[in-house]
Amino acid sequence: MEIKRDLYLQRLTDRMHNGMVKIITGIRRSGKSYLLKLFRNHLLASGIPEDHIVVMEFDRIENERYLDPHVFIGYLHERMKDRGDYYVLLDEVQLLPKFEAVLNSLLYESNVDVYVTGSNSRFLSTDVVTEFRGRGDEVHVWPLSFSEYMTAYDGDMYHGWADYVLYGGLPFAATLKNAAQKSAYLRQLFQTTYLKDILERNRLEKTHELEELLDVVASSAGSLTNPSRILATFKSVLHSEIGINTINRYLGYLQDAFIIREAKRYDVKGRKYIGTPIKYYFEDIGLRNARLNFRQNEEPRLMENVLYNELCLRGYNVDVGSVTKRVRDADGNRQTKRLEVDFVANLGSKRYYIQSAYAMPDEEKRRQEKASLLCVRDSFKKIIVVGNVVSPTRDDDGILTAGLLDFLLDPKSLEW
Repeated sequence: MEIKRDLYLQRLTDRMHNGMVKIITGIRRSGKSYLLKLFRNHLLASGIPEDHIVVMEFDRIENERYLDPHVFIGYLHERMKDRGDYYVLLDEVQLLPKFEAVLNSLLYESNVDVYVTGSNSRFLSTDVVTEFRGRGDEVHVWPLSFSEYMTAYDGDMYHGWADYVLYGGLPFAATLKNAAQKSAYLRQLFQTTYLKDILERNRLEKTHELEELLDVVASSAGSLTNPSRILATFKSVLHSEIGINTINRYLGYLQDAFIIREAKRYDVKGRKYIGTPIKYYFEDIGLRNARLNFRQNEEPRLMENVLYNELCLRGYNVDVGSVTKRVRDADGNRQTKRLEVDFVANLGSKRYYIQSAYAMPDEEKRRQEKASLLCVRDSFKKIIVVGNVVSPTRDDDGILTAGLLDFLLDPKSLEW
């Protein structure tokens, strides 16, 4: 099965010869090593001689002798027989002792372009780029987007969506044949891989409270919350004595491992961040569902999580928008009501306001979904993405309504 990952391949080619170490990060099993192989094939297809591409997979037993950094550097120098450009592709580089020093030393070689992946508890961390003192360029690999998923799915997009929104986009899960295999694989990953990585990195001995926190965050994914609310849930429902500082630390661990992402609230009119509450989304929706044993599968919430991921993997910085509206209560008194824009997506000079609406069966529901968008007075595009199939249409207020699957499948859908 060949899965296209053209978005990330383009991001690597755009960074060629930029004088930095290209660091491919991402949650385990998201396809980092596969991307490195695709990039090698791209180099060959572009006319780069094979002997100018050095590939080292440090997790292979036959390469064990190169786990000595001095032996490895010697091997590289033997391979580089002229002053032409060489491409060094290192997989599972964290297995190489003193890998930071090795990579930094390679930056002094003007004809060497370096690309690395890593998968242990350290390389999952978002702070790995800082090891290279401003000379590391991160390319973050997400699990498969829906459009990538469909390049390998044997069926129509409706059945593909039903599978994707339940089991997510981890590439190996996409290759499994039935529900039992997919669900078992995802549940096992949490126990044997992701949790283990967090424990090792942060030197934790107990998993009970961390796992309970995962369950709470999974249940409330896409809902406004904060550590204090999570603490209240622990005390009232779980009867736990966990402290607020521990919750904050554990949330940081989960974000550092790319399991969850935090979306902050942004005051659109005031042009400032509000603080709390915030929202958490899972980087892979299948992992979220597996954490809850595939029980809480409310499609509106899952759709929102998928949309959030889609905007992020397209390169946008995504916040939860907040706007105020003046209304009158039953007694005719004027009050201020705060409304939510699901996503404010920014990339350079581009900005989009996006509502995730699973269904708009009548005009009243449509008015509700439009209300917050109509409070935004700037000229940036406003979009409502709905779960059913509709042709993209723009109403008299300039608001575009688009169907979810078409929106996800077209990489230029924000430009409609």
